This record gives sequence, C-alpha cells and structure tokens, in this order.
Amino acid sequence: MDRNRKWVPGFGPALLILLSHMTSALEVPLDLPQPPTITQQSPKDYIFDPRENIVIHCEAKGKPHPSFSWTRNGTHFDVEKDSKVLMKPGSGTLVIDISGEKAEAYEGTYQCTAHNEHGTAVSNRIVIRQSRSPLWSKERNEAIVVQMGVSLVLQCRPPAGLPPPVIFWMDNNFQKLPLDQRVSQALNGDLYFSNVLPEDSRQDYICYARFPHTQTIQQKQPISVTVLDNSPEGEHRPRFMMPLGASSTKMVLRGETLELECIAAGLPTPDISWQKDGGELPSGRTTFQHFQKTLKISDVNEDDAGNYRCTATNKLGTAEHIIKVNVKAAPFWVSAPRNLILAPNETGSLTCRVSGEPKPKITWFVNGVLIENAPEDRARKVDDDTVILSNVQSGSSAVYQCNASNEFGYLMANAFVNVLAEAPRVLTPPNRVYQVIANNPALLHCASFGSPIPTITWFKDSQTSIKDGDPYVIHVNGTLEIHVAQPLNSGKYTCIATNNLGIKENHVFLEVKEPTRILKQPEYRVVQRGMSAAFECKVKHDPSLIPTMTWLKDNGELPDDERFLVDTDSLTIKDVTDRDEGTYTCVMNTTLDQDSASAMLTVVEKPDPPTDLELTDQTERSVRLTWIPGDEHNSPTQQFLIQYEDLLHEPGVWINLTEVAGTSTTAQLNLSPYVYYSFRVMALNSVGLSEPSQSSSQYRTNPAAPDDNPTDVRGEGTEPGNLVISWTPLTGFQSNGPGLEYKVQWRQKDVDEDWSSKTVANASRFVVSGTPTYVLYEIKVQALNDYGNGPDAEVVTGYSGEDLPLSAPDSVQIMVHNSTLAEVHWEPVSLPSVRGKLQGYKVYYRREHGLHETAGGAEQQEHVLTFSGNRSEGRLPGLEPYSIYNVSIRVLNNKGEGPPSPSKRFDTPEGVPGPPSFLKVVKPGLDSLTLEWGPPMKNNGRLAGYILKYQPVNKTNELGPVKVMTLPANETTFTLDSLNSSMLYKFYLSAKTIKGPGPTITGEAFTVMDTTVPSRQVDIATQGWFIGLMCAIALLILVLLIVCFIKRNKGGKYPVKEKEDAHQDPEIQPMKEDDGTFGEYSDTEDHKPLKGSRTPSNGTVRRDESDDSLVDYGEGGDGQFNEDGSFIGQYSGKKEKDTHEGNESSEAPSPVNAMNSFV
Repeated sequence: MDRNRKWVPGFGPALLILLSHMTSALEVPLDLPQPPTITQQSPKDYIFDPRENIVIHCEAKGKPHPSFSWTRNGTHFDVEKDSKVLMKPGSGTLVIDISGEKAEAYEGTYQCTAHNEHGTAVSNRIVIRQSRSPLWSKERNEAIVVQMGVSLVLQCRPPAGLPPPVIFWMDNNFQKLPLDQRVSQALNGDLYFSNVLPEDSRQDYICYARFPHTQTIQQKQPISVTVLDNSPEGEHRPRFMMPLGASSTKMVLRGETLELECIAAGLPTPDISWQKDGGELPSGRTTFQHFQKTLKISDVNEDDAGNYRCTATNKLGTAEHIIKVNVKAAPFWVSAPRNLILAPNETGSLTCRVSGEPKPKITWFVNGVLIENAPEDRARKVDDDTVILSNVQSGSSAVYQCNASNEFGYLMANAFVNVLAEAPRVLTPPNRVYQVIANNPALLHCASFGSPIPTITWFKDSQTSIKDGDPYVIHVNGTLEIHVAQPLNSGKYTCIATNNLGIKENHVFLEVKEPTRILKQPEYRVVQRGMSAAFECKVKHDPSLIPTMTWLKDNGELPDDERFLVDTDSLTIKDVTDRDEGTYTCVMNTTLDQDSASAMLTVVEKPDPPTDLELTDQTERSVRLTWIPGDEHNSPTQQFLIQYEDLLHEPGVWINLTEVAGTSTTAQLNLSPYVYYSFRVMALNSVGLSEPSQSSSQYRTNPAAPDDNPTDVRGEGTEPGNLVISWTPLTGFQSNGPGLEYKVQWRQKDVDEDWSSKTVANASRFVVSGTPTYVLYEIKVQALNDYGNGPDAEVVTGYSGEDLPLSAPDSVQIMVHNSTLAEVHWEPVSLPSVRGKLQGYKVYYRREHGLHETAGGAEQQEHVLTFSGNRSEGRLPGLEPYSIYNVSIRVLNNKGEGPPSPSKRFDTPEGVPGPPSFLKVVKPGLDSLTLEWGPPMKNNGRLAGYILKYQPVNKTNELGPVKVMTLPANETTFTLDSLNSSMLYKFYLSAKTIKGPGPTITGEAFTVMDTTVPSRQVDIATQGWFIGLMCAIALLILVLLIVCFIKRNKGGKYPVKEKEDAHQDPEIQPMKEDDGTFGEYSDTEDHKPLKGSRTPSNGTVRRDESDDSLVDYGEGGDGQFNEDGSFIGQYSGKKEKDTHEGNESSEAPSPVNAMNSFV
C-alpha cells in the first residue's frame, strides 16, 4: 500500500516564481514614466523556411510607448521603402513576405531599437539564414567485394544542409537496416562493420538524409556489398576504426552535450567500455548509445574536462584510445544588470558580471551608443563590469546595455536607470484571502512601488507588530513568509509601505486549514475471477474545503465500465476480470492539497489444465508420465492430481492414482496387471482444481496372478448348525487377469483335522452346514485366476451358529439397602449351557403391593434391567418404600433369553412420606388463622403426624421468629391463636413417619385488619347513617350492574371491573360475608410487596391485587400448592394487577356474579 500526500497542486512552480520575484528587477507600473524595456525578441540564430514568411519579433514597453527602428548588417534598414516588409502597428515585429522573391536577399544580421524620451533599448543581433536541403552530388559507387571476417566502412557523406540533416540507412523497400554490436552507424552517418558475414551481402545499402526544416529526404546511390567466404580472415584482436591512433582531442562548450565515439574492428566482435582517468563518469548525466560505442554527457561543465578512455575487448586481447576533452564556455551570466529606480539625489550602480572560457570582454553602451562616445555625464563612472551613478537628477533616465563576448559568442542585456519621485503604492489587491494547509509555508504578498523604495512593515490583527525572525521572514520585496503555518496564525494582516513622500497600507487575510488525510487506506486484494473486489478509502478534511474523490487505475482513469461502482468512500468492481488487475489509487483533492493511497488488485483463478501428456520409461508395472503445466493465474500451483481410467473393467470412471508437488512436471506411476490405462492430470491452487487435462494415450499391462486376497473375511453362524463365511471380493482392477475365483477353506479350531475347501466364482459368501452349535472355526479365502494363485491367505476365526440358553441362574439372593434401593445376587450359569456368546443377564422385577395395602389390587408394571457380561450381581434403583417386590433372572446370548430363575420376593422398608396434598386457610380472624390440609398422596410407611412451622412477615419483607408445632396424624385442621392483626404469616407443613419428615408445603395469609377505634369514639359500623349509606351505595351498584347486563345483552360492552376499581374505598373495603375474608388495605404512601393477600371464597390462599410479590424473599404464588409444597401459580415479578376476580371465569359476568364480587 502506497501513500502520497501533496500540498497545493501546482504550488511548487508558483513558489519558485514568487521567490524569483523577490530577487528580480523592480517593476515600474506602466502609468509612470519609464524608459523602454525589450519584452520579446527572436533568437540570435534564426533559420527560416523559404516557403513561409520571415517573422522577426521585437516587442517593448515603456511610458510613453516606444517607437521602433531596425538595422540590417550594421546600417539603418528603412522598412517603409520595402513593400515586402511590414512592421506591426505599435510593435517592432517585422513580417517579410518572401513569396515570389529571392529569400537569400533578406539574409543578414538584424537588430531592433526601441526608443522614447527617457532612453533607447536595443535587441540582440539576430542572424537570419535560409534553410537549405541541397541535392546529393552525382556519383557512381563501385561494388564492394570483401572476404568474410574483415572490417568495412560504408561512407555516407551527405551534402551540407542548414541545419545539418538526420542520417539513416535503409534498403530499396524503405526498411531500416538492422544495427547491432557488430554493425553500427557513426555520428557522421557512416556505416561501420566490425567484421563482415556472408549475410551482409546485398546490393541496396542506401544512405538517406532528412532535412528537418524543409521536411525533405535526399537519397544516396545504392552501395553493393558482396562477402566472400573462400578465404575468410581468421580471428584477430581489436583495433580502432574510429577515431584513429592512440589518442585524439575533443572540444565542447559548457552547457552543451558531449558526444564521444569509439568503433573497433575485430573478430570476435569486440565489446566497448568507457572510463574517465582520475575520476568517475558523472551519474545522472551519462548515457550510452549504439551498443556502448557512443558516450553522451549532458549539460557539460568545467569538471567534465579530462581524459576519457575507451577500451575494445575480445578474447584475443584489448585496444585502447584516449580522448582528451577540453571544455570551453561562451559567455554566461553570473549576475545580469537589473533595472534601477532612483529618487533624485540618490546613488546606485549597475553590475554586469559574466564568465566564460576564454574570459569575455565587457563593453558598456548607453541608449545604444558606446558609452565612450556618449555625452559626458559627471554623475556616471564606469569601473570594468560596473557603472556607478552618483547624486542623480531628474531627467537623467537612460537605458544602459552591457555586452560580454568571446570567440564562442556574446551576451547582451538592457537595464534602465529611471529617476523618479513617487509616493508609495501597494500593488497587491486589497483584502486578498490566502488559504494554506497547516504545517506548510504561507506567503502573504505586499508588492509595492515607490521612489525612494518604500519600507515595508507588517502587523497582525492591526495590533501586533511583526518582526523579521522565527517564525516570520520579511523578504526584500515585502512578502511575509510564515515557515510553518498553524491555525493560530490565521487572521488579518496589514502591510504598510512608507517612504519620505507618503505612506500606504493594505489588508490581507490568512486562513490556515486542516490537512486532508486518508484515515482508512485501500488494502491489497486477491480476488477470484468473476467475484467482486471492494476498496475502502475513508478521508478526513477541513470542513470548509470542498473535497473531490477520484479513483485511478495504474495512474490513469478508471475504465468506462458499469462494473466499476464509485461510492462516497469506496470503489467496488463487480464480476472481476483479468484486465482489472493493477494498482488502484484513491486521490482526495481539495483546492489546497491532496492525499492519495494505493493498493493492488490481483485476480486469481483456478489453473488452466496441464497439456502435452506423454508416457515414457514403460515397464510391466510402472510408467513415467510428464506434462506441461497450464497458466497458474496468479496463484501458484500447490499440487497435481493424477487420475486413471480402467478402460477394461470400469470405462468412464476416473480414479485418483497419486498426487505430486506443484513444482513437479513428471511422476513415476506404479501400475497393476491386466489394466487398460488412460491418464489425466489436474492442477490445484488456492482457488481450486483445474479442469482435467486431455487423456494420455492408452497403456495396457499384461495379466498376472492376483496380488491380493479378499478382505474383510468373516465367519459367523446365523442359525444353529451353520457357519456363514463372507468376504469383500476383489475388483476387476485387482483381479490381475481373467478367470477370477475364490478358494474357501475351513476347519474346527483345536481339532486335529484337515482343511475343508470349496472353490467359488462370482460370490462373496459361502455357507457351511451341519456344524456343531457355537464352535470356533479357522477360515481362509484365497484369490486365484487363470494365471495362478494369489498369496497365501491369512487365517481368521469365527463361531458357528448359536441356540437358546439351556439353564437359568441359581441361588438368587436379595439385599435391601434402603427403602428405594436393593441389590440382587445370583449364581452364573455354566458357559456350555449358554450355547452361544454370553451377552449378559436380564433381571425382571415387579411391585406386588404396599405393605399397608391388601393384595389383589391393579397389576403393576414389570421393570427389566440388563446387566452386560458375565455378571453375578446388580442393583435395582427407584423402588417404592414399604412395598413387596417379585424378582426373576434370565441369561442372554445373541439368539435370545434362557429360562427364568425361580421368583424371589422381598420387602422394602419405610421411607419419609410425600408432601401434604394441599394447604389452605379457611377462617382468617383478627388474631387467628385456621389451616386445613390433606394427607400425603404417598405415605411411604405408617404416618406418625405433621410438623407445622409458621412465622410473621413484616412490611419490609423481613421474616420473624419461627414457631414449631407437632400435630397428630389423624388431624387435618388446626387453628393458630394469639396472632397479630393485619399481619402476613407464612406457613410450612410436612408429614412424617418413623423415618422422619417429608417434603414441606408452604403458604401464607393475612389476619383480619383491626377496625376498632378508641373508647371515646363510636363504632361507625353500628351507626344508622353509615348503614343507610352502605345500603344506598349497594342499591346504586345494583342498578348499575343491571344496566350493564342489559347493555351487554344488546351487544355493548361495559367495563364492570374498571367501575368496581373506580368506586373502591381507598382505605376500607367491607368484609365478604360468604368467605369471611377482609378486603384489601391500601397504603397510598408505601405500597409494600406483600400487602393485599386475601383468602378467596374457595378457601385457598391466593394473591390478590398486590403491587408486588413474594419473590423478594423467595416464596409466593397464588396460594394453591402442589404436592411437593410448591405453588401452582408462580409470581412473575411484574408490577401489574390481577384482573380476574371470584371464580376467575372468562365468561361475560352476570348481574348475580357481579353482585357476589361486591357483597
């Protein structure tokens, strides 16, 4: 995965331009007076095409706008007198129409002059020449005949053109001649043969010269070469064909490209190598061409001078040539003069610093006139490459020209001196907003002009003065640079330009933005062809910048294919193909920066099937198979699977034979006799198996005796008196030949008798009859065919058929451990009487009746337990206490069960009883509760009585002290006295025998609430007004119920229960006289979980409209108990009221039933 973050696309070049402005000449606004400045001119050497007009550029600016004039060959060129010459209006550019004229008439050296009242600027001397493409001189080339092995040069010598032509060699069919290490073209266009071969013979070696400007091609007469081999030259060591001699020299100008060339003859063809004496070849600027025969060094500098050694080498020796390189230099700028703007009485200088080899001569001109010939100016002093101007005055503006020349060229530059008095002005537009990414440099511009040059100062947020120093840099041109911009640098900046003539300020704004970052980069994907590939690219960016997500494939646009789905932060490629493989890059661009990340997609697929199967090294029992692997599709082959088809026995069925490593392309295969083989190969990689290869040629093996015998040989009796011998037959592949049969042999083990045998064919079993019962036999099954017997068969054993056992177990004894567990013992039968394989013993036992019951009741279910193996005892679990049981035992073999043993009876002792069958409160009182219960369903002995425990439960669910009472067995009711009123009590009741108490049944109930008042108050229940009020309320309720009943019979619905709830007294509800229970007591401030229980009319303890349950202290329910003491109804723990009352019928309530619920 690759990451590449950039800041400001295109900002790099912009930064360079800005920094160059910091050091370039000061620009004068065009609305101010200024001398001319040349802005565009043609190159010094101008070669024109005679078919087109000559255009010589000369553009300049100045105030006032300059006028233009030209010289040709050093004399004035009167443009107006030549109708073919046009000077563009407002410009000095010449357009010369040479149609119908001799172009040569306009060749020469031209120079442009731009003039206004403040000075004169001149252009370079522009040499105008016509391009030429002369014809080849007529010549007759003699046929060349050489012996094989000698060197040869075919000269081209094209006509001199302007510019020089491009040379290449072709034949009559315009096909380029092949070049190589032996045959090469020199820089001058000649064709060199280090040694010739017979195939070099041809009659059409043609040299072509292409002239670039005219786009014409000239052709040399064909050269014929014949190579003879009747007296070939033998091998010889290298010698140089070009350059000749041991050394040569080469001069090159600084900045140009150095081209050195060495071409050597020799047989074998020599190799060329290069080195520089006393140094290394410059890296990054050195290239080799023409099979190492040409060395090129670009952008030559003085350090490239020296001796270059080329070496030609073949097996017979070496040859060397030294080229001494001298580097000269046309004049080049060290520091060109710059425009100078001075205020009156100021002093300045113009500097013209150049270098070159030989050293250039510097000549100064003023307004195009040699400075020595110009009018004298006492303020001006010339000191070699510098002109010093002191105490200048208004009206002394001029243009100075510096000319530096040597034998290799010249440089000429214009620089004006403009004497002005101008107040400051800021050229940068006001209120410009600069946006940069955090941690990058910020450049705030304050381009200004004034004379004298203004001083620039900066302020932040109109208050803080900015000094030159970290983190700020104030450049000479006024630009403020912040090396590493941070969000705190955002804000308003003010630059002030000041000189002695005035002051000017400008405001700019800086916004520092968060960088764009890819948080989740796309990941490398390996996808099977036809599946989908997904790349994620989650990005964070500054919220004020508008992002643009772009996906690239191999740095280019995504294919125009609907399978490529681009989402906000993902790219999905559906139904991937091999063409989709490559590098995918997500690029997130904003106006200021970008971030990118890449990941590769590799498309894999099952390998192509192997090809070209070939059988070699053929023997009776082996053959070698070789193949060519197919395309792996980017997933290496892990292994090859080799299969065979048996065309004789199982045509059309392919069977796996062997596997070999994925790096193998051959396998030695072991074969079987009497098989018509055909092979195929499949390749396996991480994706899956390839399609099978094409079948190999058929390979047949000869028949032989069987190598194997049948497997899984068994002997087993199925009936008394027989022995069934079975086996797994050999396959046709294993038969090894025709006529496959099986020789079956058997004899009784440990009996001195011979083997009995029988030969069978096309069978997998044989039945031996008349055998003794359950006798051990030895068995063998051997394979044979028409070519012999198989190997000796292994002996296995098996028993003849079984019969039912003859005897029953003796001496059956019972040992009772407790009331539910007994242990039975017996005397095992003798093994001969089993008459088969002993499987174990079956114990049959049945409960007759309880000891407290009379015999002759319903017949009880019989239980059976099987004890495997040769056992003599077993345990009988799950017995019922205080009962009589009957037991018998049978022996068991594979055939079945033997006769039963005599029955044996035993008794189980008493146990603890079951729980009471129910528990309920029937008569709750103010300080008493009457309990009623039922005896246990199972006494499990003689019932000795009951144990009753009870304890109070307060409003915070805390349990009080437990009281215990023992009750006689014949009681089923009991009244608890001296209880607290309005108190919840919890009960625990269990029955007991002499073995102890049984499981407990629990319940709970409230005592009746105490409604008495202090003695000074009257009992409200005995007051007449209260009784009358109650009767009125009862009558009203009765009327409402009758209305409800009528409405219900008409199809309407009336929520009687909701009305009932709505009219309940929140403090006191009347007692129900039919069951003696009180209504619910409601505490509006503290609803405790156990409040609200009451005893319904059916007498069972039940949960009424409580807001909580007994789950808080582990008990509770609807008051109905199971036999084991648990409640039938379980509290759910939800704080919701029971919506059923009375008999809890789901039917529509009748007036009578509704009335009962309120009385």
